[in-house]
Amino acid sequence: MKTIAKLALAATAMSPFAAMAQDDSISIAYLASSSQNGFNQAIFDGIQRAAEQYDNVSVEIFDGEFSAPVQFSQVEDLVAAQRFDGMIVTPNDTVGIATALEDAAAAGVKVAATLFPIGPDLTNMEPQVEGLVTTVASDPSIGARRQAEEVVAYCEDKDPCKVVVLIGQLVFPFDNLRYETFQSVLGEHDNIEIVATGEGNYSPETSMTAMQDILQSNRDVDVVLSNADQHLMGAEIAIQDAGLDLESIYLIGAGLNQIAVDAIRSGMWDASLAQFPRSMGEAALHSMVAAIKGEEVETWIDESKLGDSPAVVTQEWLEENPEFEAEWQG
Repeated sequence: MKTIAKLALAATAMSPFAAMAQDDSISIAYLASSSQNGFNQAIFDGIQRAAEQYDNVSVEIFDGEFSAPVQFSQVEDLVAAQRFDGMIVTPNDTVGIATALEDAAAAGVKVAATLFPIGPDLTNMEPQVEGLVTTVASDPSIGARRQAEEVVAYCEDKDPCKVVVLIGQLVFPFDNLRYETFQSVLGEHDNIEIVATGEGNYSPETSMTAMQDILQSNRDVDVVLSNADQHLMGAEIAIQDAGLDLESIYLIGAGLNQIAVDAIRSGMWDASLAQFPRSMGEAALHSMVAAIKGEEVETWIDESKLGDSPAVVTQEWLEENPEFEAEWQG
């Protein structure tokens, strides 16, 4: 579905943002959920690459520190400073930040979301916030279901099949949705048991510690299912340090960084849900520039269709596509 981006002339006729949109320079802020996170860095890399295609576009990154209050305050501060024509946001709290972004849009700042939609419904990609220009994302429950279905297929001949889940932070709405999806799909099969859940906070170090704690009481593990490749990076170390055979455990992550690609190719890991953060950033930047210019933009760009790999990448597919490289390092 396409829509013409609203200029809200009545609300912004006297606003400095309206004047800024008319001159030659365009300034866009990227509010990362965490600027230290590799996935966010890859989104910003895409934003920068796209900005370089214009003579008059500048971009700047802000660190959300994986904190909803920090990111909320950043939006308020940037609107008050009147420095930017647009904001691209990878949200920490998809619900809580909505009011701040509505205020930004009302002040004449164009707003776009990446990775997740902004608003109460994570499965609805159409704008839920007044003034939101575009969302470059996909329903996180769809990807989580695909991952869980891969686990079901692996566990078909195992009874019991013992699964460890590593999730980001259950305080995040999107991670709760993913976890509930894992539970729902796996719960339909009597032979599958989730024996432990750990929070990795998108950090290999935190994930390693979480997996070490889990293995102290659950050494008999068949599957590690995670929503992030960074979690598997830490889990791999913990499994090997525990003296367990890594290749006998089914490991499936998400994000598809280059570390995951190499690990799947070597047979150390089994699969990863494909995501394309650099392409996500590029798409968001181009849409933002078009919206600032008053051009027609897509209200939703499906992130899952930005790449040329299957939804879940396996060793078999990588063997058939030896030149494939991930969009981010990890």
